[in-house]
Amino acid sequence: MKQMFGGMLMILVLVLAPQSATAEDDKRGLFVNLTTDDTWSAAKAIMFAHQKSLKNGHPTAIWLNVRAVYLADKKRPSHVHGLMKDKGVSVQDMLAAFIADGGTVIMCQACSAAAGLTEADYIDGVEMGNWKLVESWLFRDGMQTLSW
Repeated sequence: MKQMFGGMLMILVLVLAPQSATAEDDKRGLFVNLTTDDTWSAAKAIMFAHQKSLKNGHPTAIWLNVRAVYLADKKRPSHVHGLMKDKGVSVQDMLAAFIADGGTVIMCQACSAAAGLTEADYIDGVEMGNWKLVESWLFRDGMQTLSW
């Protein structure tokens, strides 16, 4: 009886003990839901996704939806704000750099249609969204979301 109780206690201790973190546990991702074409807000969202998440090794996607679909329209240059002004960096430049570094930019298909935009209107590297693509990011284990 004593051995059985000792064995059960050991199993309970192992089950309840905190698991040590591995490198994989720290690979949480970021899904940025960007809904505005306000370039100040958009620049902050893109910078955060790129500099704080993607460049720190986290899988990162930006979902452009509602009015944010206009941000990646190559025919609609963006206003250049604050810290970007001295460098002449536009929102499209920021999105292109994010994509070049391995970030994913997903365009809302329905919002694009409502805005009269097609995949051909967007800067290179933008992926036209569909539920399967959005779902693969949004419901991924360890995915965090932020909205702007």
